[in-house]
Amino acid sequence: MADSQEQRLIALEERLAHQDQTIEDLSAVITGQWREIDRLKRQLAMIDDQIAAVEQLARTGKAEPPPPHY
Repeated sequence: MADSQEQRLIALEERLAHQDQTIEDLSAVITGQWREIDRLKRQLAMIDDQIAAVEQLARTGKAEPPPPHY
């Protein structure tokens, strides 16, 4: 009987270890996704700024300034 309980305890400990590893893996994935989301948000904000600048130029009717290498 004691041997059966010991085996059950070992099985539970193994399951717990696997679950802990799964939680750590999922946490790492979520962290990576949040970094990617933050990067994409910054990129989208930059694109929005560029579009707003182009729209402003179109509304004023001014010629676009020459590129810096001129």
